[in-house]
Amino acid sequence: MTQLVLPNDTNQLGNLLGGRLMEWMDIAAAICAQRHCNRICVTAAVDELVFHQPIRIGEVVTLQASVNRAFATSMEVGVNVTAENQLTGLRKTANTAYLTFVAVDDRRHPVNVPRIVPQTPEEKRRYAEALKRRTDRLKRRHAVKH
Repeated sequence: MTQLVLPNDTNQLGNLLGGRLMEWMDIAAAICAQRHCNRICVTAAVDELVFHQPIRIGEVVTLQASVNRAFATSMEVGVNVTAENQLTGLRKTANTAYLTFVAVDDRRHPVNVPRIVPQTPEEKRRYAEALKRRTDRLKRRHAVKH
């Protein structure tokens, strides 16, 4: 997904608003999850949202999303955000995040999603790391409930 940072998207310093970027990331990740399972997917969690560098007005933002791993009814989607100054050609990694989505049916009940079979070393790394993040996420959720 590609976006141009316009004045209405920025704060008083001319930087992209964090909330606007989070919205774009959620949309890109949702599209990715829905393409994977051909179902409506809802956001269940957002974690490890990291703002590496500010994104300036006039820069072009590219959001790349990929399903790292599918579980029973949920999947982790990683999003990498690159900002590009079109005048200089300079590109920078600006943000990264991991979002969890749940696929739902017409009655909004969770449904099973297709599995991921990683092929490349990079896919295998992301696949393994997604399980660790899920385990940590579930531990945190359990700790908050108790």
